[in-house]
Amino acid sequence: MAVLAAGGIVTTLVQTAVVPLLPQLPRLTGAAPVDVGWVVTITLLTGAVATPLLGRAGDMYGKRRMLLLALGALAAGSLVCAFASTLPWLLAGRALQGVGAAVVPLAISFLRGVLPPQRTGSAVALMSSTVGIGAALGLPLAALLVQYADWHAMFWAMTVLSTGVLALAWRLLREEPVRSPGRFDLPGAFGLSTGLVLLLLALSKAGEWGWGSWRTLGLSGAALLILTGWTVHQRRAPRPLVDVRLATRPAVLLPHLAALLAGFAFYANSLVTAQLVQAPRATGYGLGLSVVAAGACLLPSGVIMVLCASLSARMSAARGAKATLALGTVVIAAGYGLRFADSRQLWAVIAGAAVVSVGTALAYSALPMLIMRAVPLEQTAAANGLNVLMRTIGQALCSAVVATVLAQHTRLFTDPAGAAVSAPTLDGYRTAFAAAGAVALLACAAACLIPRPPRPALFPLQETEPDARPELRLPSQRPPADDVQEAADPSADARLGPGPAGTTA
Repeated sequence: MAVLAAGGIVTTLVQTAVVPLLPQLPRLTGAAPVDVGWVVTITLLTGAVATPLLGRAGDMYGKRRMLLLALGALAAGSLVCAFASTLPWLLAGRALQGVGAAVVPLAISFLRGVLPPQRTGSAVALMSSTVGIGAALGLPLAALLVQYADWHAMFWAMTVLSTGVLALAWRLLREEPVRSPGRFDLPGAFGLSTGLVLLLLALSKAGEWGWGSWRTLGLSGAALLILTGWTVHQRRAPRPLVDVRLATRPAVLLPHLAALLAGFAFYANSLVTAQLVQAPRATGYGLGLSVVAAGACLLPSGVIMVLCASLSARMSAARGAKATLALGTVVIAAGYGLRFADSRQLWAVIAGAAVVSVGTALAYSALPMLIMRAVPLEQTAAANGLNVLMRTIGQALCSAVVATVLAQHTRLFTDPAGAAVSAPTLDGYRTAFAAAGAVALLACAAACLIPRPPRPALFPLQETEPDARPELRLPSQRPPADDVQEAADPSADARLGPGPAGTTA
């Protein structure tokens, strides 16, 4: 459990730690500022593709094997970035690092196969909380390294951490025995990868290209056509990459929809907080904090997600994962209500972000439990991978929407020295908070519609005769002779003793 949790933290840390470096990359690599955004986009694309593919491969060929593959790609990508001095090599390393996004869903599925049922809930909750822990730790630690050391030091630190987790996983993890038979669906993998790349590329660049631009509409239309054809292929394939019939059942489809909406609502918190507290004081609301101080504002959120892991597991055990998910999304909406009310003071910003993190911890820990309850054991990794993919799509959509909202509310301010400063207005941030809160309430509605699990039958069906039921007998009725083995030897009768009328009892 410790090794897998460390893998989840390192994976998220690697994905978020590059954010403080983005403003300096044009100078460090000699690339155009518009091209530097691909350092984040390429990781998003490869992670979205690798998560469902490695999930399905984990069900078929072993989750331990796929975990080692994802951790190995993470370590190799970090090493490439540590030696990179130009943007193409940096993008190549970041693409390999994106494969590590499959670690968390694979680890959750692995735990279901090796842990007893009474420990699965707390283990899944802890694994889900690693997403927030890595995000909260990554920004301030990366900012410190960037500010006081060479920028390659950050990638060397990632290499050491990911290699250490890889070695521990190879040494300590043992493969769980449950496998899904069949042949890997290569045409389905190609169709899903192509459709996801086009869709996520359109979403992640929509704020920059424009929602009505020909590139955004063209990529979105092509993705829709490809994914429609892929769905038809999956319905006809004997061993599909994704069981579409299972995925469209309400017990599975609604948690996937809730994951997309919860991913949108969660990501706005991380995306906006650092920008808001770093805004210049000339805006009237900004605090003018440094990158390191802005990253430190997210540390309480990471600690809170760790503390809420055990709480969410107990709530799911007592009230059900559906209730935990609904409560978590309501808490997220309440946190954005606090942020809408007051975002001028540092304590209010930290408190609002902490409340959103509490809700995120509850929601993210409940989603895997709902998925695992609704799918067979041999499809756990594929289903969890698809659920994480929906969260990724929600985050990409949130990034594009928030970028568009803030760009529309950006204007010039005058600082005390008389210089013009361009920054979003407070109304722009409030609009983003209101949108994220509304999406969280939609996620709550989706959670409330999830059907309850069927109650177990009073008399379970026998395996040999599916239509048979055990015979009901009153206590006073004597069972048939063939249901009771009578004592056949005199010694047995002697042990039982004489009955009241001289008969053997």
